Amino acid sequence: MSDETQILVIDDDPAFNRVLSRALKGRGFTVASAHSAEEAAALIPATHAARAVLDLNIGGTSGLTLVAPLLAANPDCRIVVLTGYASIATAVEAIKLGATHYLAKPTDIEAILAAFEATAPQPDLVPPSEPLSVDRLEWEHIQRVLKEHEGNISSTARALKMHRRTLQRKLMKKPVKS
Repeated sequence: MSDETQILVIDDDPAFNRVLSRALKGRGFTVASAHSAEEAAALIPATHAARAVLDLNIGGTSGLTLVAPLLAANPDCRIVVLTGYASIATAVEAIKLGATHYLAKPTDIEAILAAFEATAPQPDLVPPSEPLSVDRLEWEHIQRVLKEHEGNISSTARALKMHRRTLQRKLMKKPVKS
């Protein structure tokens, strides 16, 4: 079946993929890596990985489409989704689909390894003392509506009563910090 030390790293950023793979190998894991959704789809059935680090955006394709094949190949696979564009909507969707954890980039190897081991809610986590900023709330709302419209920019812009180009400019910016 699956080997608990087998990890599949799926990220289209070659430098990040290489650094993460080396760090995991240095900790005794057997690592297979993929740089595209297609490459990952071919590796998943062959590896039966016990763990996977999955980028949310793989060359313009949603990494979430790979959660089901990972779990089909190994129902016990622990999946950590990484993203540079974290939003509540995508975090919820990742967990609903079966991901174990969701982390925003940049992150370190220790956080990723801890995320694999997380099995229950952590009661010692303190909720933020201040509410989200208006800019962050706008970002979260746009991400939720974009997901509802399956990534269609024109449809999302109409739903938000916003010009398509304005929406595109907002989406090109990095998410606002909380």
